[in-house]
Amino acid sequence: AKCVDIALSSCTDVAYTQMAYPNFLDQKTREVIEYSSEYLLISVLHNLLQGECNPDLRLLGCSVLAPQCEKDKVIKPCRHVCENLKKNCLPAFDAIDMAWPYFLDCDRFFAGEEEGCFDPLAKLRGEVDVEEDLPSDLPATFIQFKHHSYSQMVSTLKKTASKCSQIATTYSIGRSFEGKDLFVIEFSTKPGHHELLKPEFKYIGNMHGNEVVGKELLIYLAQYLCSEYLLGNPRIQTLINNTRIHLLPSLNPDGYELAAEEGAGYNGWVIGRQTAQNLDLNRNFPDLTSEAYRRAGIHGARLDHIPIPQSYWWGKVAPETKAVMKWLRSIPFVLSASLHGGELVVTYPYDYSRHPMEEKMFSPTPDEKVFKMLAKAYADAHPVISDKSELRCGGNFVKRGGIINGAEWYSFTGGMADFNYLHTNCFEVTVEVGCEKFPLEEELFTIWHENKGALLNYMEMVHRGIKGIVSDKFGNPIKNARISVRGIQHDVTTAADGDYWRLLPPGTYIISAQAPGYSRVMKRVTIPAKMKQAGRVDFVLRPAEAWPNKLLRRSMENTYDPYDPLELYDPHAQHRQPEARGGSPAGREKPWWWSYFSSLDLHKPLWLLKQ
Repeated sequence: AKCVDIALSSCTDVAYTQMAYPNFLDQKTREVIEYSSEYLLISVLHNLLQGECNPDLRLLGCSVLAPQCEKDKVIKPCRHVCENLKKNCLPAFDAIDMAWPYFLDCDRFFAGEEEGCFDPLAKLRGEVDVEEDLPSDLPATFIQFKHHSYSQMVSTLKKTASKCSQIATTYSIGRSFEGKDLFVIEFSTKPGHHELLKPEFKYIGNMHGNEVVGKELLIYLAQYLCSEYLLGNPRIQTLINNTRIHLLPSLNPDGYELAAEEGAGYNGWVIGRQTAQNLDLNRNFPDLTSEAYRRAGIHGARLDHIPIPQSYWWGKVAPETKAVMKWLRSIPFVLSASLHGGELVVTYPYDYSRHPMEEKMFSPTPDEKVFKMLAKAYADAHPVISDKSELRCGGNFVKRGGIINGAEWYSFTGGMADFNYLHTNCFEVTVEVGCEKFPLEEELFTIWHENKGALLNYMEMVHRGIKGIVSDKFGNPIKNARISVRGIQHDVTTAADGDYWRLLPPGTYIISAQAPGYSRVMKRVTIPAKMKQAGRVDFVLRPAEAWPNKLLRRSMENTYDPYDPLELYDPHAQHRQPEARGGSPAGREKPWWWSYFSSLDLHKPLWLLKQ
């Protein structure tokens, strides 16, 4: 074999740079490959499968059509990678009545690891970039204050989780449009599991790809939590021992790559902000705020757990957005913050004005006091935000204490913070962590020290208010029971184990718990001003003689819309589709996708027909 540079447009993003002719299909020139049905298939699979299993399948196909070549030696792709992908993706082919492509035959064109194969999907898992060697005698608390590429970020998170394996793990909530895993590092005394009465907290960074400070802060925070826990820092040990913490440094890794091409110091407002689909993720969530305003005037209507309207799914929904929504369904988050850049202020819901034509209008939620308490917890612990000088970044917000209602700053719809509050139990604020979106590396150390205390202080706020367990008289937990606070038109619901958390500022409240088929129980609760741990308030519900309010019962049982694509959606883009009925009987019409290959004349891919 003779190694040559890859010139196939659909294979230019593979993890290697050279290929060899002929390829594994005995195609001897670039032209023959480009006019082949195999090459056309990998070019259009993304559309045929509606984004499923891609770019995985395209990269796997490229490993056969443009085989890796090093030092004039061809290297086969690994068989186990092919087998895993086929297992996950075959149902997607069945769903459109398409046979598995012959050139992705795992036994014929792929090799075992003992034969020296390569993983064509390593790039998607961030395993390609080589980390620079660091001295072995570095202190345990060492943090490298630099910008991390996607693969460097993944490597750092995995190394951190390995270093603190007893309290940390990594996982992915799904894939970006271009197939990159949306990696999370979790800290808990029982990583990977929800623990009874232990609140769930999350930070999300880099929602806009060109706003990179939040991403770096969360990478540094992960390393800091790990090293300080091991060193016995009492504040960090208390935090991790009593909280389950999830850090998602980059929600938009595709956009970050575009911004990174411009380089540090570039602070444009456009390049990299959106996803590879040209979607702004903070405008892509369902607009539940309009529905909340509609309900606000209805007596007895609740402004919580509002279902996603069916019309939302008619538009373009980013896989990153779906992954977050699925994540919110799977974990009972209590508190969250999304880290942005371009200003220095903390904003809180609602982000959408109650009068759509008003671009700057104070639009509070029923939990205005709670949100102000949360926003101030971050702002007051940040030395620059709390600085009284108006001649600085964020100076416009000094008279407001460094916080502002989102819609009063500027109104927009489809935001993630409003969605958290109106669809789940989670309270989320947005932190604008600095006026530079992509600062120079030498500025990162200072930015970390300005935000470190605020990041910790805000996490500790997850323990304010009350928590408890709702059960029946036999001690069995009651899931989805509603916890109501008199005077606040927003409930929270119990998790699968019957536990709940209700964030509240100090004061005296009438709290009630109710569930379908049970009588309501009410309690008077006082939260002292200096209390920094959630007060324990349990409820035991007894069966009701007759359910008094059929409308309420129906609204409590049907938390989500009957038409709910999220229930079937696999954010890892390898979900099982309903299998096609029967085979392809002789004489039946060609499948709808056959028209994609109409230009091939004599070389149509009959091998894709299930006959």
